[in-house]
Amino acid sequence: MFQNNPQGEHQYYAEAKALFGEFLLPLKQKITPQLLVELPTEGGYLNQRSCGFRVESVLSYASAYTQVAGNPEEKKDRGLNTLVTAVVEGLNVLDVVTADRVVAQISTEHPRRGYGYIPKLNFLGTRFENLRIAGRKIEPRLNLDLFEDKPANDARYTQSPSFVQLILEQHGSIRKLHNESKNPIEGLLERFNLVPESFSETPPDEEVVEFSLVDSVSDYDEKHCFGHVIRVPHFGTIYLATLKLTHSKCPVQGGYGTKTLLELTMLDIQMGCTGTGHVSASVTKTNGMGG
Repeated sequence: MFQNNPQGEHQYYAEAKALFGEFLLPLKQKITPQLLVELPTEGGYLNQRSCGFRVESVLSYASAYTQVAGNPEEKKDRGLNTLVTAVVEGLNVLDVVTADRVVAQISTEHPRRGYGYIPKLNFLGTRFENLRIAGRKIEPRLNLDLFEDKPANDARYTQSPSFVQLILEQHGSIRKLHNESKNPIEGLLERFNLVPESFSETPPDEEVVEFSLVDSVSDYDEKHCFGHVIRVPHFGTIYLATLKLTHSKCPVQGGYGTKTLLELTMLDIQMGCTGTGHVSASVTKTNGMGG
């Protein structure tokens, strides 16, 4: 069973990357993770900053920075905080995807020992500024309050009725739009196919849910827009603010605990025509675990 952690020490974890990917066309080049920072398990603060990056004329950004931090709150009634941020400014991918600023930011607060494992979550600061696709300004509507209410009694987020309902509605909307389309996207339904029975009351060894912080996108052709997923003819598919939540069962002193892993990717660009390859920008990952 899942139990509280009366004696274990908290292990921090956070990782941020400004950008990574690989081009196969119009040139062949692997892009190693830029500005990768990883937080030590004991916490602290690390950051990196760049004044620019360029891959020939196919990809560039003007500046970027990443940061990770893990520290206990000064107030005794508060928990253990982790902050992870990845920011890319002046992004340009083949002159098709451009943005003045793309920010991914996750903040978590884990309970102190003796008070459970499930963290409070927020995404304050996460945003797109002047995102344009094929020259058209895109206005993604972000829902940063997905995790506003932490489930009672240290329950998993996948046992929160409000969270589950929101995810089921989002996946249902994506499936409906996709099924009505004459040009379906390969693999889309496999990624966003949750139904009510997907959420088990019995804690599994691992439970993975993929969704988006984007509720909807305005000012884009409806026949090419599937919620947070945008198809660009003659270019590829762009996924906006995708978030993967993983609850996993971990052994701890006296029983089992729940480890909660969050992976936020603000831009996941899958190219397959004018250019071939993939680029991910503003990527953050964090969890925490009592040992």
